[in-house]
Amino acid sequence: MKINQVLKNKGLKARGYRKKGKVTIIDTQDGKYIYKEGKLNPQILNYLKSRSFDYMPSFLNSNNETYQLTSYIENLDIPKEQKILDMIRLISLLHSKTTHYKEIDLDYYEKIYEDLNGNLNYLYIYYTDLITVIESKIFMSPSESLLATNITKIYDTISKNKERLDKWHTLIKEKRKERQVVLHNNLKLDHFLESDIPYLISWDKAKIGSPIFDLYKLYQSHALDFDFDSLLHEYEKTYPLLKEEKELLFVLISLPDIINFKNTEYINCQNISKMIDKIYKTEMLILPKESKN
Repeated sequence: MKINQVLKNKGLKARGYRKKGKVTIIDTQDGKYIYKEGKLNPQILNYLKSRSFDYMPSFLNSNNETYQLTSYIENLDIPKEQKILDMIRLISLLHSKTTHYKEIDLDYYEKIYEDLNGNLNYLYIYYTDLITVIESKIFMSPSESLLATNITKIYDTISKNKERLDKWHTLIKEKRKERQVVLHNNLKLDHFLESDIPYLISWDKAKIGSPIFDLYKLYQSHALDFDFDSLLHEYEKTYPLLKEEKELLFVLISLPDIINFKNTEYINCQNISKMIDKIYKTEMLILPKESKN
């Protein structure tokens, strides 16, 4: 067994194993450890260490290994509202410590614009084709009726997003540099631990990029769970977003999800309700900031 060989190489002997999601919790004579498949990016880890970002587990494996072995971190039981606030503060610190500017070519922003514009066009065609089929039926299912009732809102969201995208495109036309940071790139509350110090775990997707992509990933995971207006405000206390960054973030978080009706009727209704709730909640987050601007 691979885990046993890894432990043997580290001079550890397992007393018991417990699977939790994608990780294995190992009880040894020297305490608990966490084992997870997946290679880390050594350049990013070394960069984080050079920037004195110490809020991640100590990895016992070498850089070229295809697994991760860390000491077990006891997670304090605190309210999730406090936990998400502590997490966003740590993300702002991560971005602040790793900020740098990268020279970009003329095609860099154009590709982002074309990809997002193509995505919005696809969403419009997708929902037009879908609603045409639904409205041709004599009897709609509850989920189909729910979508038909809200289709105007979906179209309105797509239209407003095209305006936001064009506004962002105007802002970045003359830009030749992009502000970049180390992205954790897999943000969700399960990947943040409160212990003697706060920890971010699951670094196997980490990369370099615009800071908004960490915020976008967190929003995708928890849009309906928390007040993101206060979270964004807390983040910007330490790391204010640039105007063009905020515009692109608003485009990304406003993209409607795709509903495919491949699940049970109950789950289809749930998915549509969540999408519509997210559209309204995102609108309430964005519109006051756009009006102020």
